[in-house]
Amino acid sequence: MNNSNNSNNSNNKKDKQPTLRPNMGGTNPKNPINPYWIYAIALAILMGMWLFGQDSSMKEVTWSEFQEYVRDNRVKSIVIYNNKGTADAMVREESVPHIFGEDAAKAGRTPVIQVEGASADAIAEFIEAVKTEQNYDIEVRFDTTSEIWGILITFLPFLLLIVFWIWMMRRMQGGAGGAGGGGVFSVGKSKAQLFDKDASQKVTFRDVAGLSEAKEEVQEIVEFLKNPGNYTTLGGKIPKGALLVGPPGTGKTLLAKAVAGEANVPFFSISGSDFVEMFVGVGASRVRDLFRQAKEKAPCIVFIDEIDAVGRARGKNASFGSNDERENTLNQLLTEMDGFGSNSGVIILAATNRADVLDKALMRAGRFDRQIYVELPDLNDRKEIFKVHLRPIKIDESIDIDFLARQTPGFSGADIANVCNEAALIAARRKKKFVQKSDFMDAVDRIVGGLEKKNKIITQHEKRSIAIHEAGHATLSWFLEHANPLVKVTIVPRGKALGAAWYLPEERQITTKEQMLDEMCALLGGRAAEELFIGQISSGAMNDLERVTKQAYAMITYMGMSEKLPNLSYYDSTGQEYTFSKPYSEDTAKLIDSEVKAMIAQQYERAKQILSEHAEGHNKLAEILLEREIIYADDLEHIFGKRQWVSRSQEILDSKVEDVANEPIPSRPPGADDSVFIDTTEEEGKDHAKREDNEKKKDPEGTDPRDPINNSDKQ
Repeated sequence: MNNSNNSNNSNNKKDKQPTLRPNMGGTNPKNPINPYWIYAIALAILMGMWLFGQDSSMKEVTWSEFQEYVRDNRVKSIVIYNNKGTADAMVREESVPHIFGEDAAKAGRTPVIQVEGASADAIAEFIEAVKTEQNYDIEVRFDTTSEIWGILITFLPFLLLIVFWIWMMRRMQGGAGGAGGGGVFSVGKSKAQLFDKDASQKVTFRDVAGLSEAKEEVQEIVEFLKNPGNYTTLGGKIPKGALLVGPPGTGKTLLAKAVAGEANVPFFSISGSDFVEMFVGVGASRVRDLFRQAKEKAPCIVFIDEIDAVGRARGKNASFGSNDERENTLNQLLTEMDGFGSNSGVIILAATNRADVLDKALMRAGRFDRQIYVELPDLNDRKEIFKVHLRPIKIDESIDIDFLARQTPGFSGADIANVCNEAALIAARRKKKFVQKSDFMDAVDRIVGGLEKKNKIITQHEKRSIAIHEAGHATLSWFLEHANPLVKVTIVPRGKALGAAWYLPEERQITTKEQMLDEMCALLGGRAAEELFIGQISSGAMNDLERVTKQAYAMITYMGMSEKLPNLSYYDSTGQEYTFSKPYSEDTAKLIDSEVKAMIAQQYERAKQILSEHAEGHNKLAEILLEREIIYADDLEHIFGKRQWVSRSQEILDSKVEDVANEPIPSRPPGADDSVFIDTTEEEGKDHAKREDNEKKKDPEGTDPRDPINNSDKQ
């Protein structure tokens, strides 16, 4: 123990890092190179190339030699500089050996001779006399351009390129997201952010609500990082990586941070897109630099978010050139993950919601030893998530977390956090001191249905058509056993919808054919009501028809729920799908279409039959909807009577209460004092009864007698 402390103290200065900083290779250079020196060197190299690498040669000659060359017709053009008293003459190709002698090979493609010592007028008179006497074709022009301007004009393209290059490098340096102080010269460095183990604010498993199965999976990783000797001494190998797979917003990144916080080790965080850059080879270089830093900080965790940005399967688009930069980065990542030693103490965590597109080599054992599925939270998980997000919010005593969890099926952890925040904003907008239940319901409606548009102009005929349509949905959902229980129906426009119905989807693990057919029938209730009670159909059922058609095709082609095509599935679970061809013949395609039409037509006739049997109740429901613009499940119960089927959510809650009630009374431990030993089951029952009495006595502000919480309790 003392040796460990001494080594930690001796390396304290070296390991001491900021809480959150961009990675710079873990060290600071003692003599950083000023980038302006590099710019100056590059400019000097370009000037040297221009001065010493021109594709021309100039030879100075005397006035007499110049006259001789002109008389012998050895020049083809002459430039006379008025302000300098000099002339440059371009030598003809056949005369180059005569004039340049041994240096003829170095003369280049534009050999020039230059004469000084004579005035511009004398040079011009001599050339005119020779041209008149000998009838030579010599081009003569006069130039007064300064030599400095000539050099600047020559260098202007190079200067523009240098300025553009410097501008690009500065843009890259500024937008590198903390890639290091070297700008473009550190473009190959990893851009991962380091959350050091000395961070004051840490995320622990207490901050991660729900995800009990996923937390159990990663708990072993935490135990290894805390006590690696317990595993290595028994011959066990350290897991190299774990892949977190799940829908967006389920807490994959939060779970990875909690692992780092619990294990008390450095945590490198980087996105998969951070490896990709406009330069070739940068991605592979950043991968190498990331793993080099990770080994220096071992034991540590490297978390790669959205790994599908670089981990997609290789060779899927071979005809379009599959050997691109992303594949090079993936190859380097595969090499690094399987290259460092198994006892290095570096564990790779990655997250994605597209595991189906990842390369098989990336997902094999030895790279990602475990695949942890982070699913959408169920009813109990949503209760725990609400408890976490309601901590900083001032809520009213009437808030029932069980009710909130029942009202948000299919919501992810991020959605629940958004609901809590939106409810707080709504309460603040209404100048309330506490967030009440009505604020949460409005927040759910706002997130699911969009912004309420009460001022949208709708004619009375359109309003009646919408009311009949929505009443048709509500009526069928009440009389179909497997349809989702209704919460409320409104004809107030929200978002792009002119009307909406709120249901509580059943959280099923498997779905039967009868359940799917009931859902299809309920969706067709709006169109059937329009045809029966108005005599005209409208475009309001377009979304319903789209969902019904997709579900019918899925039932027949994917799930084998057709009488003429039983037990056949054309679903491609690999994610590659059938881009250019179908996996069945044209005759089978026609049969699929006919089966889809028959299935939808059957459910449509069924919907019309149910509506015809309950036409009086439907019309009464539509009138109430026109009058109040919103109806609840209590209104349907008042018109049609109590629904004879209990919702699955209520069934789960009732079974939990029954399990608690049937728990055996714990036996008294030997020697326990009677005054200390308490029957917790009895006490919990008393508390529950006391809460029920309090709820009956008080009617909190902002509640409605038709509130869905009562509906859920009754279902």
